[in-house]
Amino acid sequence: MASVALQLLGFLFGLLGLAGAVVAALLPHWRSTLYIGPDMITATAYMKGLWMECAWHSTNVYQCEEYRSLLALPPDLQAARALMVLSCISSALASLVTVAGMKCTNFVQSSGNKSALVLSGGVGFLCAGLLCLIPISWTTSDVTTDFHKPFFSGGMRYEIGLAVYLGYASACLSLTGGMVLCWSSKGDETKTHPYLQTGQPSSPPPAPPYKPPEDLKDYRAHSFSSLTSSGYGLENYV
Repeated sequence: MASVALQLLGFLFGLLGLAGAVVAALLPHWRSTLYIGPDMITATAYMKGLWMECAWHSTNVYQCEEYRSLLALPPDLQAARALMVLSCISSALASLVTVAGMKCTNFVQSSGNKSALVLSGGVGFLCAGLLCLIPISWTTSDVTTDFHKPFFSGGMRYEIGLAVYLGYASACLSLTGGMVLCWSSKGDETKTHPYLQTGQPSSPPPAPPYKPPEDLKDYRAHSFSSLTSSGYGLENYV
């Protein structure tokens, strides 16, 4: 019963990590900045994401423009796109495999195959968390380095956006779910094969040699001595 609860908990963490990674990949709030005009009335917020750039004006006007050319993008943005897509795909596949291997489902009947599927799902969530953590950490490092440059010539200074924090939370959830699923599958394997823990052989111990009772020995000796002394057997007296 405890392993079922662990599997459900790990699957829930992995599913939340998948949802967070998808939302973080689609949001344009990876880099954000705020520009305030000289009259302190007009304010414009600029945001950059993996797929588009957006601008929000103080007049409640929201404008977004998608990147037109993939080859014109910088290499770090292309790599972040690819890694986030791979993270989402890995989480989706890990969710399907985990559902098939959980004890509360009837997709696979063998307990050994179920534990192997749960272990595979846990490894998939771990890979998804690492794939999501790489572009998030890379973006954080670039934004922090550009912001603290004394002679920055790139125009506006951007700060870390909301999607980056959401990506960190999603990566932590995926990693936690993967570790919980791997731990629960390990517990199932030790319960299925208990002789692996004790180290005792599976074959039963040999039976002790047969020893006849002492009174039976005396009866046989007495019969033999009576036969040799008188020359007649017991059946001759009947």
